[in-house]
Amino acid sequence: PLFGFILRMTEGRDEAEDIFQETWIRAIRNLQRYRDRRLLSWLFRIAHNVIIDRSRKKKPACSLQDESHEGHTPADTLAAPSPPPDQLSSQSDLDTQLQHAVAALPPEQRRVFVLRMDSELSFKEIARVESIPLNTALARMRYAVDKLRATLAPAYTDLQRN
Repeated sequence: PLFGFILRMTEGRDEAEDIFQETWIRAIRNLQRYRDRRLLSWLFRIAHNVIIDRSRKKKPACSLQDESHEGHTPADTLAAPSPPPDQLSSQSDLDTQLQHAVAALPPEQRRVFVLRMDSELSFKEIARVESIPLNTALARMRYAVDKLRATLAPAYTDLQRN
């Protein structure tokens, strides 16, 4: 569950493996601080911190507003976070659509959703991992589910018709 969480929160397998290794290194170095009953929750918290630390250290290679010699900006070529509605309705693989929809969620909602659905943590454990109140964890999950329902509604309607 820990590696799956890291993989879903990062940009690729290589980065996920590096973060997974860094998580275990930090856990071993700080084993004397471990006072919790749930080792997995503690490891999720460490992984979460490593992901945040790495994202803060990343510097963009260029600005999205920098124009190339052809007059285009990188922002002009970026793909939308989810497929356009006409492509979404033509896709038959609901699992792929779900993965795209989850990836498009805001990071705090995506983390709660992945911790709950993939790692099967309780909301109490999620609140501890994320260092947020229980009600905030519950609200983030609700917002995530509402956004996923709205995003996947056309695909679900097409699936019911077929």
